[in-house]
Amino acid sequence: MTDDSSGGRRTKVERVMDRYDLEEWGERLEAEWVGDGTERTSLRDLATEFNQAVLRAAVREAGSSVLDTDIDSLYRTLTDDDVSRSDAVRKRRELERSGVDIDDVRSDFVTHQTIYTYLTNVRDASLPEEDPEDRIERKKETVQRLAGRTQVITESTLEELGNAGEITDREYEVFVDVRTICGNCGADYPIAELLDQGGCDCETADAE
Repeated sequence: MTDDSSGGRRTKVERVMDRYDLEEWGERLEAEWVGDGTERTSLRDLATEFNQAVLRAAVREAGSSVLDTDIDSLYRTLTDDDVSRSDAVRKRRELERSGVDIDDVRSDFVTHQTIYTYLTNVRDASLPEEDPEDRIERKKETVQRLAGRTQVITESTLEELGNAGEITDREYEVFVDVRTICGNCGADYPIAELLDQGGCDCETADAE
């Protein structure tokens, strides 16, 4: 990570923000990481959000208009190893025909370590001490948010494949239910309920 070292050189995040006119993201990244009045966001999620903003700016600069859900799906297609090679190649060709240099844009994507370097070295940000109860509530909200995100992505994927004729075009309903099963007693809990009650109480029951 020589680009992000000290010694007067600007970090990669700063350079990318300048290149794509994303200066407002500096304050946003810090606020979301430290939880300035909101739920904190992990460095990995911040890197994903920032990279999607870079991709969105590049697409718009090329004269194309895309929805946020389309950017999410497009970013996943370009970066997720689980996506089929044919889908990735097709998306790349579509973008290149629109005037987007995908290799150039991908070289401007950042990692969570790069985000951390920017936040701590440039913005002098640090995480506040956290109350254990606040931590549980925050983690519960994170799981629920990711479940909602999975639902949105799945709905978008089904719609995209249906429109392309790759699956039957129907009105599909998507349900994402995160549950946990205790390895000790086999009890089944919704994740929010398990966290609210502080875990499974089977050990107490066994002791009685």
